Amino acid sequence: MSIPHLEITGVNMDFPTPKGPYRALENVNLKINKGEFVSIIGHSGCGKSTVLNIVAGLYQATAGGVILNGQEVTVPGPERAMVFQNHSLLPWLSSYENVELAVKQIFKGKKSKAEIKEWIEHNLSLVHMEHAMHKRPDEISGGMKQRVGIARALAMEPEVLLLDEPFGALDALTRAHLQDSVMEIQADLGNTMMMVTHDVDEAVLLSDRIVMMTNGPAATVGEILDVNIERPRDRIEVSEQETYNHCRHEVLRFLYARHGAKEEDMPKEEKEEKATVVKLASSNIEGEAEPLKAGTHG
Repeated sequence: MSIPHLEITGVNMDFPTPKGPYRALENVNLKINKGEFVSIIGHSGCGKSTVLNIVAGLYQATAGGVILNGQEVTVPGPERAMVFQNHSLLPWLSSYENVELAVKQIFKGKKSKAEIKEWIEHNLSLVHMEHAMHKRPDEISGGMKQRVGIARALAMEPEVLLLDEPFGALDALTRAHLQDSVMEIQADLGNTMMMVTHDVDEAVLLSDRIVMMTNGPAATVGEILDVNIERPRDRIEVSEQETYNHCRHEVLRFLYARHGAKEEDMPKEEKEEKATVVKLASSNIEGEAEPLKAGTHG
């Protein structure tokens, strides 16, 4: 019997408050296969990032825990690299030097100077940043900073890459380019990836499975959706597939028809989309709606 690559079992997470413990997560369970891309989605405050921080070893669960390759995760380790929404680059170092800092921590005494140089350049080329490797963060764009952050994480040779809304602060075009880069990288390296996102389209495009969290407090895994779309994926072709639109509808149905955010907190576009999804979900329950056609939510 094979051991699951990454297993989250019975995780509870309490945070102290002046009024007593606040339970952010309750009985979170998830098994992830090697090389799988899993997105975690849900409304603000549902504990998405908390799950990622527990896997990273930055938080210690109040109950339950995380097992990676049969070993319990209790502290941060190089086999789990994190990419945050904020690139977290040191501003006085060049892109090359920011990656070098991580590489020297992991491979000191294991690689020669020439090998370290080659490895840094290799990882910067994976994210298409070889042309700007000697520029400092204030000399490059937000998207380029995120590319360097991803290169730094990849340079640690992690088994699991943890992405906490890594494209959330970027414009739509830059975000799309980085999403494509992440798909290319995973196809090349086969890393296991866990990503927290608010973006339904991003989750469907990138993921093998989408984990939908219930609202907090005491948030947990509500549903898990398999995204049965063949790889490699082209965003234009994928968006026209019925499977894509079905997956998108299922996530929206969960988020807004079953675990809806307050309407006053939603952008206008999401309010309109919620109204459509609720209507479709209600019709499906009554057996009146036709199956979703490709482009229904295009």
